[in-house]
Amino acid sequence: MSDGVLTVLDGTHLRATNLSPPDSNVALTGAELLDLADYTVSSALFGLALPQTLMSSALRRIGIRDNDDVFRRTELAPDQASQTIKLYIAAIADELQEDEDEFAMIAENLFTDLDAEDKGKIRKSEIRNALGHMGVEMGVPSISEFPLLNTILKKHGADGEEELGQAQFALLLQCVLQDLEDALSEKRVVLVQNIRIVDGSKLSRLLADEKQFSNVVEKILQEKQGGKDSSGVAQLVRSFLEKNGSELGLPPYEANEAVVLLYDSIFTEIGNNKTASAVDRDELFNLTKGILEKFAEQLEANPVYHGLAQ
Repeated sequence: MSDGVLTVLDGTHLRATNLSPPDSNVALTGAELLDLADYTVSSALFGLALPQTLMSSALRRIGIRDNDDVFRRTELAPDQASQTIKLYIAAIADELQEDEDEFAMIAENLFTDLDAEDKGKIRKSEIRNALGHMGVEMGVPSISEFPLLNTILKKHGADGEEELGQAQFALLLQCVLQDLEDALSEKRVVLVQNIRIVDGSKLSRLLADEKQFSNVVEKILQEKQGGKDSSGVAQLVRSFLEKNGSELGLPPYEANEAVVLLYDSIFTEIGNNKTASAVDRDELFNLTKGILEKFAEQLEANPVYHGLAQ
């Protein structure tokens, strides 16, 4: 696909390429056919060499293993060779199309997140934050774990204040990621993440243990007695959970913005406006239980992932 001076390699060029072997009367071995196909692909894509992983995926699409020595040694009749090379290059085009669609969606989402002022432009230096958002879940190590990434960013002028539109941002991100992939292929990085998953299971066990849960209510009562009579009971419970929730099975309140939003949604739904002084133990017991049941339900449906303190 082409837009002005920018050409996106999404498989369109390959689909328009002559996919027939140069001499349709000559038999080829599987190895010769693959070499010819790779040359044809590179020529169609302006001399670029595609990643081995992409070509391996394309081979699997047409039922050939990447290390299939039998296929590589087998001599293919001209018509069979012609058909196989067409299928293989078409499979590469399909892989490129899928990769491009996925990357375009990721780049668009990142750009939207970083364009806080909704100007349609972001500073070039925001590419660092984009990589941070992608994180190791998408194969992007942090600069502290892979210092060479800093060199790659400087190479592409990613420290500049120049403003980029979405297409320019996507192109810069693609270039940085390609260089990062090449660098990682030469110097592999092993990352060990300290991640905790909070899925509501510990909270559910607490709710099922009446004695343990009663102890929690007693602690909240102690806070009530030490607080001001005018404080709301819902706020009293929230304040307690923000400080002690991680011991009960809640994610730490300061873990990330998603946790704050989770608290906000649950306590907005509760909407209890009574003052703490007007609530007795049984009412506090039932209110707290209802709140924690909502937390457990939400966490089961949408677990929270957060890093452990170092």
